Amino acid sequence: MTTRPQKHSLTLHGHRTSVSLEPEFWQAFRDIAREKDVAINVLAAEIDQTRGTDAGLASAIRVYVLNHYRG
Repeated sequence: MTTRPQKHSLTLHGHRTSVSLEPEFWQAFRDIAREKDVAINVLAAEIDQTRGTDAGLASAIRVYVLNHYRG
């Protein structure tokens, strides 16, 4: 099943940014943030700090979600 990415705004380190993810990834990302009892912006900032310069934020979030459920 292929669904179109949806764009959402996040705040990272006081700056607004837009991230496009498929709805299933958005839901999984929200579920993980809820499970960790942190705001989605906090979790996104943590991922942003560790992603390096070779990966975009959307890709880093997808890999984070995948690794979370593989773990």
